[in-house]
Formats: sequence, structure tokens, C-alpha cells
Amino acid sequence: MHSIYARVNGVSGLWSTCIMVLLAAVALSSFLFNADPKGDLDIVSLKVFHSKTRRYPFRNEEISFVKFNISTDFTPLFNWNTKQLFVYLEAEYTNAQGVNNTVILWDRIVRRKEQAKIDVVQKDKYRLRDLSGSFRDVLPAQYSLKYNVMPYVGVLSYGEAARTLEPIDFPEAKDSVS
Repeated sequence: MHSIYARVNGVSGLWSTCIMVLLAAVALSSFLFNADPKGDLDIVSLKVFHSKTRRYPFRNEEISFVKFNISTDFTPLFNWNTKQLFVYLEAEYTNAQGVNNTVILWDRIVRRKEQAKIDVVQKDKYRLRDLSGSFRDVLPAQYSLKYNVMPYVGVLSYGEAARTLEPIDFPEAKDSVS
């Protein structure tokens, strides 16, 4: 005859194995749902201004302001295993020293399918600054709208919903914001 501890151990081992098999099936079934949302991304304006740095007020730098238009529908990405989406606008450029930079300008967390249709015209949430302090001799920037699907169980998946057709040049820096 087995003791009560041996019986509880057997039952809990069975249940934990069943739950792990179920979670593995959920994670593997997420690969069956392959949605590829496409949208539109338009850079309305790009302005560069001279500014003082926050930390060192005697040092000058250039700050870029980007105004954009995003129109995308992410509802195909939502299924029973999607917890949330992380959507972000990214700028990729090469500075004067030849270093490739990738900067996030705007982001949003989409938690429900009802919020998955994004249609915004707004300015950047995070300022675009170069470590050298200047956008002079910087190659044109390519802008892209990317997303990250965060499931309840399973691996994260990444994708790109929109991209500008051509790289956009940085204009000459102005002295005042207007």
C-alpha cells in the first residue's frame, strides 16, 4: 500500500506533465498563425534645430523633430495566444563617422484587438539626436514601422509593417523652432 504522500506525488506529477504538454502545444500552434500586416508610413516633415544639451548647457547639439502619418491594421496578428503588441517607429541612418544607428522615435503598446487599427498623425515621442552632436554629413535616414508580438506562451515574433519608399535627407539646422 502506498502512503498518501506517494499518491499526492503521483497525481501532481501527472497534472504537471499534462499542463506542460498543453503549454507546449499552445506555443507550437502559434507558428500556424502567420499574419503579415501591411500599412502606410509617411514622413510629413523633418526639421533640425540647434539646441543646448541638457547636461552640459555650454555645449551645442542638433535635435531633429519628425512628424509622421501611420495608417496600419494589426488585427490579423491577434489570436488566442496574443497577449499584446509592441509597435514602434524606427529611424536607421549612418552618421558622418560611418557608424550605423537605429533609433526608436515613437512606440505604442496594443493590448486589445479593438485598439489594433492605428491611424495617427503626430510628432515623435522621443527626440532624434546623434552622438556626434550634428546631423551634418549624415546619410539619409530610412524609416520603418515595426512590431513585436508578445504571446502568452511561446517565443516572441518580430515583423515590419511599413517602410518609407526612399531614404529621407536631414535638412540644414535652423536656429529657432518655428
